Amino acid sequence: MDKEQIKAVFDQQASTYDEKWKGLAAINGALHLLTGAVLAELPEEARILCVGAGTGAELLYLAGRFPGWRFTAVEPSAAMLDVLRARAEEQGIAGRCVFHEGYLESLPAGEPFHAATSVLVSQFIQDRAERAGFFREIAARLVREGVLVSADLACDFATEEGRSLLGTWFRLMKGGGVSAEEVERMRGAYERDVAVLPREGVPAIVMEGGFGVPVPFFQAGMIHAWYARVGG
Repeated sequence: MDKEQIKAVFDQQASTYDEKWKGLAAINGALHLLTGAVLAELPEEARILCVGAGTGAELLYLAGRFPGWRFTAVEPSAAMLDVLRARAEEQGIAGRCVFHEGYLESLPAGEPFHAATSVLVSQFIQDRAERAGFFREIAARLVREGVLVSADLACDFATEEGRSLLGTWFRLMKGGGVSAEEVERMRGAYERDVAVLPREGVPAIVMEGGFGVPVPFFQAGMIHAWYARVGG
C-alpha cells in the first residue's frame, strides 16, 4: 500500500480501532511498561517524538508516568489523531502535546527530541531503502545519543518455526475477539502490504538509519521491540 492507502485504512478504522484490539491489552500494557523502563533516565522535562502515534496508547501511558515530559504526535490519519487529541484532553495532558497531522517529513523543524517511539509503523514501508530512510529521518530529529524505541512485527515465514508462530499469532487474534474474517484479511495483508521480516532483519535496517546496535527488550508473539541510540 502507498501512503494514501494506508491513511485511508486507518481513517476508516479509527473509531473502532481500540475496541477491536482490546483483547490484546495485556501485550500493549507490557510493552508500555518496558518502554517506560527504557526511557526512565531521560531528563524530567524530556521532549518525546511519537511517530505514527495512532490513537496514542504509548503517548498516554508515558505522559501519565512522566508528568514533566512533552510530546509531539505525528500521525497521517486525521481520524486517528482526533481520537488521540480527545483522549489527551480527557487525561488532562493535551497542553503538553503537539498534534501534527501528516508524515515526519512535513513536521516543522524545532528543538531536537530526547527520544522517539515508533510502534508498529516501519513495517508498512516495504522498500528497504525507504525504511532505512524513515529511521534516518527520526535520527535527524533527536539529540546526540537520543533514544529510539521501535516495535514491529517480525517473523521468518520461510521456516517451520516461523509458520508455527504465525499460526499461534492468529489463534491469539481469534481468542482476543478478532473475527475470523478479519484474521483472514490480516493473513493476506501480511503477504501483500506489510514488510514482516525475520527478527534479525529489522535491527539491521535501524542501524542503516543511523542508530547503534539495537537492544531487543520485548517480544510477545510476532511483536518485537528494540531500543537504540543515535550513532551509539
